[in-house]
Parts: sequence; C-alpha cells; structure tokens
Amino acid sequence: MNILITGGTGLIGNQLTELLERKGHRVNILTRSETNIAKHLYHWDLKSGFVEKAALENIQAVIHLAGAGIVDEKWTDDRKQEIINSRIRPLEVLEKAFTAVGELPKTIVSASAIGIYGFDTGEQKLTEESTKSEEYIGKVVQEWENAIDLFAQKLKIRCVKLRIGIVLDKNGGALPQMALPVKLFVGSPLGSGKQWISWIHSADLCKMFAEAVENPVYNGVYNAVAPNPVTNSVFTKTLGQVLKKPIWAPNVPAFALKLILGERAQLVLGGNRVSSEKISNIGYQFHFKDLKEALINNYKGNK
Repeated sequence: MNILITGGTGLIGNQLTELLERKGHRVNILTRSETNIAKHLYHWDLKSGFVEKAALENIQAVIHLAGAGIVDEKWTDDRKQEIINSRIRPLEVLEKAFTAVGELPKTIVSASAIGIYGFDTGEQKLTEESTKSEEYIGKVVQEWENAIDLFAQKLKIRCVKLRIGIVLDKNGGALPQMALPVKLFVGSPLGSGKQWISWIHSADLCKMFAEAVENPVYNGVYNAVAPNPVTNSVFTKTLGQVLKKPIWAPNVPAFALKLILGERAQLVLGGNRVSSEKISNIGYQFHFKDLKEALINNYKGNK
C-alpha cells in the first residue's frame, strides 16, 4: 500500500514510517524542506497551499499527524490559533490537492486527543460517547475532528480518528520531562496526585495507526490509550521504581505549577480516566497493558 503521512518527521512519525516500511508499505512524507525523492520526502507549503504532485500519486491512505505542540509554548492568543490552524490547514490543503490531481485515497487515519473530554473529569470512566468539553482544549480537538470528518466526507473515504493519551517514549514527548526530576532525586506527584493519567506506549500507538490503515474494520473514533490508567501519584512512584530513584519530596503544590505554566498547568493538574474497551473489542491487542512494563521497556539497560 502507498501511504502519505503529514507530520512524518516527528517522534511518532519516524517510528510509524519504519514500522510501515517493515510491513512492506511505501511511505511518502510531506515536509517543509526541499523534496528528496530518494528518501520519499516531498515539499509542501501550507501558507501557499502548494503540494508536490508526485507525493499524491497512487496514494491509498493518508495518516495525519501534523500539529503544533500543545505544551511547547505559552498559550498566547496567537499560539492558541497556531495550535488549531496547524491541525486543520493541512487537511484543507490536502483535500484541494487530491481533488486537483484526481487521484483520491481510500482512507484517512488521523491523530486526535483525549483532551476532547476536558482538562479534569475526575473518577468518571470515559468512552468515545462521553460528553465533549467546552474548555479550550476540548474545543480545539472538536474543531480538529470536525476538519477530519469534512475531509473524509468531501473525498468520500473511510475515516478513523485515534484520540491519543499521554505517549510514553523516552526519546520525546511527555516522558523525558516527567522523568527528569525523578532522575535528579526531586521527583514528586503534582498537585493532589489523584488526577488520572491515561497513557499509551509509543510502540502500541504506531501499531494502532498501522492496523487502522490496513484493516477496514476500523471506522470512526477510538481512544488510543492503554487499558490500565493510573493516578499521577502512582505514575510518579512507578517511574521512581523503574529508574531506581526514591520519591521522597512532597507533592508540588498547584499554585506553584500555575505560576510556572500559567494556563497550561491545567494539563498536569487535571486528568482523564479513559477507556480502551472499544478498540480492544474490535481485536486490537496491546503490547503494553501495564505501566511498569511500559516504563521498563523504555528504560531497560539505562542507569
């Protein structure tokens, strides 16, 4: 199968590309850099709407991973707009580009996020049918998913949306930031420590994307989280055990996190207890169901 990926040069994009190529698929990656056909890298420009036509030839599936980081920068009004534009604009550009060349894919599989349920939903067990939040992140994800649906409707193709939790990978994303204070012997739970963390190992996430592309049974929206979420306190203590570092410091108070992170503090002071039953029920088998196993896999051999 020929597959086109947006956001393919990031942490998950690189791993997913390797997995798909091992499985015998051809992968084209859209990049803001110059086209390099030998490496299957094709230039596109979201501002002008340009897409290298060769990237779109004989594509059967699109995987949409592109999007500015949620936690990378302070949430100014401009940054908030960039966060949503970086997820929606690629779909608008691709829909016009595919329509212009006249060769349409059969499937789109897109990243989404469990943030659609809100910053903090307490003990409630959330399914794909749970209420969507009207808070900032909830609205961002709703707009994102609406754009994915519109892309699929216009091209009349199968659509899969994976609502991703906290991705565990020692090479990027949240885990290195969570592990650093533990490694420095100052690890501690954040806020109350009772907020839920719904996580997924990067290997499982990549496997999910690959299966969703290959298997037409996948259709609609799925929570991309492991079956066993944990509280922030349990996560921190488990990380300490795996890294062989004591967790002795008192909880980091909420007011301190708000001073440091501003509005973004909601991302760590809140949490969601998200169910993976729907994707398990259609046959997905997790490599990593247990947090400790997932962390050991990331840090095995490391001191």
